[in-house]
Amino acid sequence: MKKLPEILKIDPKAKTKAYKKGHIIQHTGDSNALAYYVKKGLLRSYIIDSKGKEYIFMFASENWIIADLESLEFNNPVQLFIDCLEDSDVIIFDKNCLFKTEFSKEKIAENTQLLYRRIGKLQRRVLMLMSSPAIDRYTYFLNTYPELPNRVPQRMIASYLGITPQALSTIRGKIVRPK
Repeated sequence: MKKLPEILKIDPKAKTKAYKKGHIIQHTGDSNALAYYVKKGLLRSYIIDSKGKEYIFMFASENWIIADLESLEFNNPVQLFIDCLEDSDVIIFDKNCLFKTEFSKEKIAENTQLLYRRIGKLQRRVLMLMSSPAIDRYTYFLNTYPELPNRVPQRMIASYLGITPQALSTIRGKIVRPK
């Protein structure tokens, strides 16, 4: 049995809940933002624009945590939908869990390092969306989420990369059949 991250052990109110594929766990506009640790399955967070187009922000597979961080931190209404791409078991916890004082200095330093690593990955993704060719963004996606191409529809990967499914198909063909 895999050991749970320390942060999940300190919230006695945290509960595991099973969701079916397609279930929307969090809706935009919800007033109570929560965080979700994926024990089993696959979640995604996304927004939908005024024309009904989806933009995927993040995927979370086993051992990842997913949340609308801005809503969680500032107690604003939720901006991101979170739904299940597979049947999933998740541990649900609230913001207060993140600020428990029982952490040792070493554990606080470790959690801060993990947070900085996550922020660094998000910064790199934003910079790549602004300036990198789609093939580089796809390569970065493959390195970040190596198991997902077999678990996620191509249209969702394309949405995450900010390209069309047709462009993704072309890129995948170039990677499989290099010149």
